[in-house]
Parts: sequence; structure tokens; C-alpha cells
Amino acid sequence: MTPTYKTIGVLAPLLLLVARLLQGLSVGGEYGVSATYLSEMATSERRGFYSSFQYVTLIGGQLIALGIQLILQKLLLTEAQLEDWGWRIPFVIGALLSVIALYLRANLHETEAFENKKDLNEKKKGSIKELLKHPKALLTVIGLTLGGTLAFYTYTTYMQKFLVNTVHLTKEESTLISFISLFIFACLQPVFGALSDKIGRRPLLLGFGILGTVCTYPLLNALSTTTSMWGAFFLIMSALIIVSGYTSINAVVKAELFPSEVRALGVGLPYALTVAIFGGTAEYIALWFKQANVEHYFYWYITACIFFSFVVYAGMKDTKKTSTLDKD
Repeated sequence: MTPTYKTIGVLAPLLLLVARLLQGLSVGGEYGVSATYLSEMATSERRGFYSSFQYVTLIGGQLIALGIQLILQKLLLTEAQLEDWGWRIPFVIGALLSVIALYLRANLHETEAFENKKDLNEKKKGSIKELLKHPKALLTVIGLTLGGTLAFYTYTTYMQKFLVNTVHLTKEESTLISFISLFIFACLQPVFGALSDKIGRRPLLLGFGILGTVCTYPLLNALSTTTSMWGAFFLIMSALIIVSGYTSINAVVKAELFPSEVRALGVGLPYALTVAIFGGTAEYIALWFKQANVEHYFYWYITACIFFSFVVYAGMKDTKKTSTLDKD
């Protein structure tokens, strides 16, 4: 509903930015709650599988957006129409979907873990003061999130620009590759989540840490020089398989670190800050390095962040065996 730039000048993009910030704050605030809810509602043998659906739905949102973009690009609008007014269509669809989301939120039942400790939760409540009583868990969330969120945002959000600017594919080709790779990526999450229920969370995190550290530079370097659309797809898919070791289970790992009275806040706050600082800036740092003609520095930056997370994974216990959820 924002007026165009021609009508109100710089206020037009500022209004859109404010709307997007409100959406971002809502999503960031909801992450801890949804991760907690999915983890608490699952049986102890299926927590990895259930909590993996958080990223299925997160990726699902990106898939719907890309699907709409493909339909608009290929079937309905010209590029000029899309840039002029067609970009508003996904926002309208998102607004309609938010009504469904509101209905779901209003009719959810509290989990048994929350109800069992309701009196304690009322006394302590989810305050920063209570949260600071768990400094090790807080720092663990930051450390295990840092490399994973940077890799995730690089291979999902930033990748379309990378394919156009560096690989020199068309916008339509980059959108199609992103759509197919994200669809397969979403399907992988429950598979990896279920695997963590069998072998534990730590082996998957260590796998991501080791392979991410070793393979990030070669994969991105090869991707930057490929001339084949499907060659680019297989390289991105290889990277996303590695990242699945983090994305599929990060929600349940964080939930298993905190007691119920601060679980949602403990999962959400350090995660949101880390994502904002490292995931949210991934695109800007990548483009800054590219403009400085040292794009490969970005590959090393991702590698270093994943290695930092690997050190955290190597030093932490397997949360499947020490889960605070079992105490609830």
C-alpha cells in the first residue's frame, strides 16, 4: 500500500523498510517460541525429526516466494512490470497468509512441559535476569549458530545475486536453480532430523563443522568459475547437504540447553542477535568484498566462522543425552 517513489520520494523505501523490520522482529521473536514448542511437543525419541520442520517451513516460505517470482517472471509480467509494481504481489499474498497464521496461533494448546512447570514459570518468568543464570548455554547458542547461520544465508538468500553477478546466469536461471535446490534442501531436513534421533545431535554438527571448514572455499571458488547452469546447481546442492547438518537440528539443540522457564528466551535472544550480526550482514559483506575485487575473501570469512562453530561443537556434550527437556 506504500505510495511510489515518484509520489513521496525517499519516504517510499523508508516505509517499506519499516514494514520489513517489523516482520523481521516478529520472526526473530517467534523463533525461540516455535523451536521450544516443536521440541516440547515431541516425544523424546522424535525430537530431532519434529524440530526439523521449523526449517522446512522457513525454507517453505522462501520456496513460495521463489515460486511466485518464477510465475510472474515467466508467465504473467514483463521485467519492467515486475520492477514497477509486480514486486508488491508477494507482499499481498503474505498478508493473506498471515491471517491463517494468526488463526493457528490463537488456537494452539500449551505443551505438557510448560503446563507441568507452570507455577514455577509464573514465579520466575522469562526474564533477562533469569537467562543470565545460564551463561554457558547462552555462549553455546551463539557459538553453534554463528557459522551455520552465515552458511545458510549465503547459500539461500545471497545465492541468487551471486549466480547473477559472479556466475553470470540470467535472473530467470538463478531463480529456477534456487527454487529446485531449496525444495530438495527442505526435504532433507526431516531426514537429517530423524538421523539425529538415532545417532545423536553432535555427530551431525561435527560433520557440518568439518565439511564446512574444508569444503566452503573449494565449492564457492568452483561455483564462481562454472559456466553451466546445472553445474552450478550441483555445487549449491552439495553445499546445502553439508549445511543440513546444522539447520535440521539447531532448534532442538538450543531447546535442549535451557530449562522451561527461560527456554524460549534462551533459544530466541542469542540466536536472533547472532543471525542479525552474521547472517543478516552476509550479503553486504559479500558484495563489499566483490566491489573491492577480492571476492574470495568472503569465502575465507565463511570458512573461519564455520571453523569457530566447529570448535564449539567439539567442546560441547551431545544434548540428546543431556537434554533439559527430559527433566520436564
